[in-house]
Amino acid sequence: MRKQAEIHDRKAESGWRDYRRAFLAAFPHTIPVLTGYLFIGMAFGVMIQEKGYGPLWAMFMSLVCYAGSGQYLAVSFFTPQTVLTDVIFLEFMVNIRHVFYGLSLLERFAGMGKKRLYMIFSLTDETYSLYFITKAPGDVDEDKFLFAIALLDQSYWILGSGIGALAGSLLPFDAKGIDFAMTALFVVILTEQWMEKKNRPGVLAGLICGGAGLILCGPDNFILPSMCGILGVLLLFRKGLPGGGECGEDSAGTVEAEREQP
Repeated sequence: MRKQAEIHDRKAESGWRDYRRAFLAAFPHTIPVLTGYLFIGMAFGVMIQEKGYGPLWAMFMSLVCYAGSGQYLAVSFFTPQTVLTDVIFLEFMVNIRHVFYGLSLLERFAGMGKKRLYMIFSLTDETYSLYFITKAPGDVDEDKFLFAIALLDQSYWILGSGIGALAGSLLPFDAKGIDFAMTALFVVILTEQWMEKKNRPGVLAGLICGGAGLILCGPDNFILPSMCGILGVLLLFRKGLPGGGECGEDSAGTVEAEREQP
């Protein structure tokens, strides 16, 4: 019994060391998200505080309803005249792009066990981008590395929400324009993707399809057609893309083989 307990303790200690190593490796990559989420979260905190909800409510909503732009939209629904069906439809349309994100991560999340549920819940635009522009160091488990990115990003959002609500209740100020931080964050992520040559075809597909959708469908209805166009282009030319076709299959097989090794 004592030996079993010692073995269990060593495994637990080793597991904590692995997670610590993963968080230390992931943190530098999440600094752009940290700077963006603090300001964007603060803007959300100010907005929800103006509706009469304090810092704890702001942080709680960011904990259980981690939806970014969906949270901004939800604040406008805090009125007695709001119809539940309108809330469901609008929130679905705002976040429908996450369906496409999830499809591209099915295999990557398949072996993550119980963490997979949190990985699905915590998926945001910025976190999704980091999954594809960062690589886990050789001595860090990839699943733990991705988990660390997701958890760090949400913690930044929760912290920003609380700070914003607290500041809004103590220091009256004009928060107009603070939500531009989200646009700036996307520009930083887009720049990082463009710097990697292998990512440029996907970036171009996004820019072209997004621009075409904006022109043809207008600013209120372009998201779904643009995402469908991007998906169609990537599927059509997947064999010509880095990691596409047989190369992609071989790479996936290599990753699976590495995971199976003790």
